[in-house]
Amino acid sequence: MAFDPELATQAYMATLKGAARARSDAYFEGGYWLILWGFLATVGANLIVLQLGWAGRLSKWAQAKAGPMLAPLLFAVPYLLLITLIMAPYTVYTEFFREHAYGLSNQNFAEWGGEALIVIAVDTLIAAILWMGVSAVIRRFPRGWWLGGTGLSVVVLMATITLAPVYLDPLFNDYKPLPDGPVKTEVLKLARANGVPADNVFLVDASRQSDRISANVNGMFGTTRIALNDNLMKQDINEIRAVMAHELGHYVLNHIWTLLLGMSLIFAASLALVAAGTPWLLARLGGRWGITGMADPGVLPVLTILASAVFFVATPLTNSLIRVHEQEADIFAHNAARAPDSFARIAMKLSQYRKIEPTPLEEIIFFDHPSGHTRVMTAMRWKAEHLGEPDVR
Repeated sequence: MAFDPELATQAYMATLKGAARARSDAYFEGGYWLILWGFLATVGANLIVLQLGWAGRLSKWAQAKAGPMLAPLLFAVPYLLLITLIMAPYTVYTEFFREHAYGLSNQNFAEWGGEALIVIAVDTLIAAILWMGVSAVIRRFPRGWWLGGTGLSVVVLMATITLAPVYLDPLFNDYKPLPDGPVKTEVLKLARANGVPADNVFLVDASRQSDRISANVNGMFGTTRIALNDNLMKQDINEIRAVMAHELGHYVLNHIWTLLLGMSLIFAASLALVAAGTPWLLARLGGRWGITGMADPGVLPVLTILASAVFFVATPLTNSLIRVHEQEADIFAHNAARAPDSFARIAMKLSQYRKIEPTPLEEIIFFDHPSGHTRVMTAMRWKAEHLGEPDVR
């Protein structure tokens, strides 16, 4: 009987059923609403800061204490911490209680809270420095500041990607060289065969946080590092090969650069819309909020509201940009690892917390990775074209 990719895919789909499938669907579909609630929470928190006059008073205080260059930094730190505090109930629910309700977290509240405080500190520092730079651009180029703002955002993003493997990721997990053995041998073989300059692989103790399977090839400008987590190490070696081939695919296909280009265009279009809408909003409400104009450091909450609205509407675009890159890495993985059934089994394991068979419209709007059905179908189609070949695993 001829191999039928559709029938093979449906056979895999049938392995996730009943309560497990209902739970994974409910978790992921709840995430659709979190996109909306997260947007509304961000807007609400910033409106509170503006309507109560806190932004205006913080801005006056910062300008009294420092000159035009440092005042935005001095404003941003307490403002960002204030927004974090207002949004804390929402954050605690979505990132701690909801994760525990679905059995997706291994941390107690103290462990989770300790890591959350580190995230707050790092994010506040990065955002405050970025706002200082963007404010300088606004003062120098009041009409075309969105172009400079886009450039600065991309530079900060690249710096963060570069520093992450060496300085940021180790704040949350231990990264240790993977011991010699079959897994390390197979991963380095895949890397060398595909032109990835690597002589080591790192093991991450991600089971401290959750049981999710993950790996990455992370970094830029000499900090690039291949890493896989200890949850992945518990899987079959060909499943590990399939996952690592996918991650290596991102590197080989230069996805870090094409994603940066795509995100730069989205940033530019978004900030152009924000730049057009902010003067209109300030003309109507700036006096009530105590914000004097675009050069006022306190304009940051206004920009945040408008940017949040634009990025909320652009969710399908940003998700699709990422999803297309993930699909390309999947296809690369099939050709590199030649393990379609192993890849399909991993796709099914990942579907424990992702809706496995969404409608096409759902996948376009809400998925930043291919759905489990799409990934298994892609694997089975590849298998159909390579039946009988001796090195297919």
